[in-house]
Amino acid sequence: MFKSILSDVTGTLAISDGLICIISSLVLGIIIAFVHMHSQRYTKNFIISLALLPVLVQVVIMMVNGNLGTSIAVMGAFSLIRFRSVPGTSRELISVFFAMAVGLAIGMGHVMYASTFTVILSAVLIIMSKTTFGESKKHYQKLKVLIPENLDYNHVFDDVFSKYTNQSRLDKIKTTNMGSMFELTYIVILKDGNDKHFIDDLRCLNGNLTITLSSNLENINEL
Repeated sequence: MFKSILSDVTGTLAISDGLICIISSLVLGIIIAFVHMHSQRYTKNFIISLALLPVLVQVVIMMVNGNLGTSIAVMGAFSLIRFRSVPGTSRELISVFFAMAVGLAIGMGHVMYASTFTVILSAVLIIMSKTTFGESKKHYQKLKVLIPENLDYNHVFDDVFSKYTNQSRLDKIKTTNMGSMFELTYIVILKDGNDKHFIDDLRCLNGNLTITLSSNLENINEL
């Protein structure tokens, strides 16, 4: 059974217990950061934040444990930090909650429990990222086409799409250049090896205006 190393969390905190909690939080935070680096694109600032987040949460929890009013104030502070931060992917969100959960557990003195679920969850994350679990079998791409305002976009590209794509869907329409042009965004699945001919045929229909074909779907990693 997992037991807390803090025998009296509302009383005096022993230096040895405090050091054990701090060092454990730092070690587990670094493990979480390495797991994220191993399975996801990242920035240095985000990795540093992941490594230090457990120890920060742990210190705060140890200070406010048993005080209801202070706990509510800290919860409000965490909410403020969340809404002031830059939106990330669902994978980044999982890493942040992972680090916070470790900090919460160690802040309550459950060092062995935090270590155990860190090892288990880290192994699961690495296995899932290295296998085909959850991968879509269809290769979606984002197509952005700029057209003049006098061009009827409803069916102008139908023949090209039927020739070069297995699936196509108009995802977004946006006016640009002071309303004189439309930017059409499609989600498409191209037939193999037809990228250049596909773009060339589209250029003939949109007056040789800008066309962008990308595999980066920004919302594909969101919850």
